[in-house]
Amino acid sequence: MEAAIKTVVMQFVKSSRGKENLGSSNFQKLVQSQLGNIMSDTESSSSVKEMMRGLDDNQDGKVSFQEYMNLVGYLATSLSERKTGTQNADNN
Repeated sequence: MEAAIKTVVMQFVKSSRGKENLGSSNFQKLVQSQLGNIMSDTESSSSVKEMMRGLDDNQDGKVSFQEYMNLVGYLATSLSERKTGTQNADNN
């Protein structure tokens, strides 16, 4: 698990070029290169821009590390639900 956490952090740092936030171009590159296998529409720039707007809690036009972690958490939860079938049990 330690390696996974380091990877999540390092991908953000690398993509943000050491800055505190990801701009739209860097966010799109990160999503396309690192999340394309578990997310749909990552090749659509309009879909990625919409996703970025949804993550951008403070509406500054950038994705902070915390906002990025919201995406990672959502994806981890969705993947877990798919693997365990939890989502179906919750809907009953």
